[in-house]
Amino acid sequence: MSYSVGQVSALAGVTVRTLHHYDKTALLSPSGRSGAGYRVYSDADLARLQQILFYRELGFSLDEIAAILKDPRASVLEHLRSRQRQLGEEIARLQHLAEVAERAIEVQQTGVALTPEERFEVFGEITFDLSYAAEAERKWAHSDGQREAMSRAAAHTKDDWRQLMREAGAWRAELLAAFDDGEPSDGERAMDLAEEHRLHISRWFTSCPPGMHRRIADDFVADPRAFALVVPASQQRPGLSAYVRKAVHANADRHPAGPDDRTGSRDCR
Repeated sequence: MSYSVGQVSALAGVTVRTLHHYDKTALLSPSGRSGAGYRVYSDADLARLQQILFYRELGFSLDEIAAILKDPRASVLEHLRSRQRQLGEEIARLQHLAEVAERAIEVQQTGVALTPEERFEVFGEITFDLSYAAEAERKWAHSDGQREAMSRAAAHTKDDWRQLMREAGAWRAELLAAFDDGEPSDGERAMDLAEEHRLHISRWFTSCPPGMHRRIADDFVADPRAFALVVPASQQRPGLSAYVRKAVHANADRHPAGPDDRTGSRDCR
């Protein structure tokens, strides 16, 4: 059976220009010509083209392909094994680059410049949901508080994070004790814990006025991923996030409203 250039182009998914180039370089010359002088390809030509495209897909150059197809004594297996090794090295390189890119994305989204091993050691059960981090980054990208918090977080050393988490752990233990003891959310003990949390944010991330703290606590109830950054799922109790929100709001009521409390300024935890 014979095929025109257009038919071969459609069958193989290559351009007519590519077929002309293969003909010009003698990599694939059509077996014949039509009465009008047009190129005509045979089934054998299509089989050769299939080999060419196979080797091209593996990354062989046209010169390498020509050498493989030209010399019947050439060891195709040797060429394939060599290319397999090259592809393995390239895959390893790309995998490394992908890991570097993933690490850079995590640092940008969470502000935590620690290795996965260090992160597990320091944070334990506290996990960073990257989908939540990405949403928060987009939502508050133009917030001065967000930018400052991310900048300061990225500058924290491993020892800084350890100290931060020790403080957070002690605060969390006091919070759970107050909740389990039935302390009212608008009582002194709960409000003092809310104030301690607000000052913790200001100390480690960015200035957190009471109004901003209200909005952070609102997120605790609206999005479980936000509250999981404060209390891991294994330690949460039904109603705990709402309890914290009420305590934060009650504590904010004890403070006079400042300029940041009347604007849309927002901080991340």
